[in-house]
Amino acid sequence: MATDQLEQQPRQVVAFSEATYILGHTTALENISLEINEGEFVGIIGPNGSGKTTILRAILGLILPRNGNLQIFDCACENLRCHHRARIGYLPQKGKIDRNFPITVLETVIMGRYGVRGLFHRSGKEDIAIALASLEAVGMREFQHHPFGQLSGGQQQRILIARALAQQPQVLLLDEPTTGIDTTTQHTVLELIRRLHRELNLTILLVTHDINLISPLVDQLVLLNTRLFAHGHPQDVLHYDILSQVYGDEIVVTENGYVIGGDSHHG
Repeated sequence: MATDQLEQQPRQVVAFSEATYILGHTTALENISLEINEGEFVGIIGPNGSGKTTILRAILGLILPRNGNLQIFDCACENLRCHHRARIGYLPQKGKIDRNFPITVLETVIMGRYGVRGLFHRSGKEDIAIALASLEAVGMREFQHHPFGQLSGGQQQRILIARALAQQPQVLLLDEPTTGIDTTTQHTVLELIRRLHRELNLTILLVTHDINLISPLVDQLVLLNTRLFAHGHPQDVLHYDILSQVYGDEIVVTENGYVIGGDSHHG
């Protein structure tokens, strides 16, 4: 019985322990203790400049804690090797895209294989097959030969998600994946992410400023404002007394949920 219970314990893939991160002369995250288990879908919310993007950069091993530590998979973040990084897919905040840049959809997705094969590895049949399967997963295989820059904002986000999937990750980090697209497409993209989470058994961390959009979809919510204010099921986090500690007078309760005055998409 004891062995069966041990086997059923969820496996941690990310564990911050009293970790503090300094960017320049500014404390970006302070004394963060947070555990993410394998297979969880976690939403990360908080006001502008609260450290949402920083927490993703930390998991990627791009910045190291000034104090405390971060464990990713089976090692400390400063010891991450290429095979660890290859298990983490990343969709950064959407930047400006040159519509005339000569790259096709398939070529864009194949770039996701660089994290596995190396930047100068020549793409082979296996890489192309994985890229096409990733396009199939996001419903965009028929666009494989289209110029990436000519697609709509929602289509481009699907392609960039496919690029992350081409890495065949265990953990997928998404930084504001619905920014810059219309409301209908936002819901479509989030439903796609939820389906991928379920079908591929991914561990997903999704940064967003839209509380109402994400809360019905995730298993856990993380509420940040430099410090960790709450972590748990959305029903346990989304209380006015908790949210008001972070957002202050900017939070308003409406019939449709919460409205955050003045907030936008910067982490």
